[in-house]
Amino acid sequence: MNGIEKITGRIASDAAQEIESIQAEARRQAEEITARYAEQAKRESQELLERGRRSAEERVERLASVAQLEARKLELAAKQEMLSKAYDKALEQLLNLPDQEYTALLADLAVKASSTGQEAVILSQKDRTRFGKQVVTLANEKRKDGRLTLSGETRSIQGGLVLSDGDVEVNCTFETLVRLQRGELDREISKLLFGE
Repeated sequence: MNGIEKITGRIASDAAQEIESIQAEARRQAEEITARYAEQAKRESQELLERGRRSAEERVERLASVAQLEARKLELAAKQEMLSKAYDKALEQLLNLPDQEYTALLADLAVKASSTGQEAVILSQKDRTRFGKQVVTLANEKRKDGRLTLSGETRSIQGGLVLSDGDVEVNCTFETLVRLQRGELDREISKLLFGE
């Protein structure tokens, strides 16, 4: 029995060593796998954090850009409103000129817009009653060869006049003249109003 016990003892001892060696190798491999996955998890975590940070920065930039665009839109709308008010004020000042200046202005418009000197001058009802004959007389004097006439027709205009020669009309109403000047004068008026 002694021999069998020695052999079984040796087999048991060899088996225990081999088990211990296998367990040590399994522990080493498990630690290596754990370390590898821990490193991979750390890398992926850092990548996710970096992507999140970049995404947040991009969102902040987009929101800032949108806010700046909205601010520019509001500023532009305010400037457009101020320009419109300036033109409205100019129209109001034209309409409220002293009678003598107003008459002279209408006569000058008629002279400059007249091509044949034989057009009919159409005014608003109010202007026709107050200034009609004076405007035509003054315009004819300035034109020298003029035979402008005061039309019996009136138009619903704020101020200014319309010259009519048959089917051809020349619109010299203040509303139209101010509107036509808008495109040409916007830059200069913006400089005056806003220092641009």
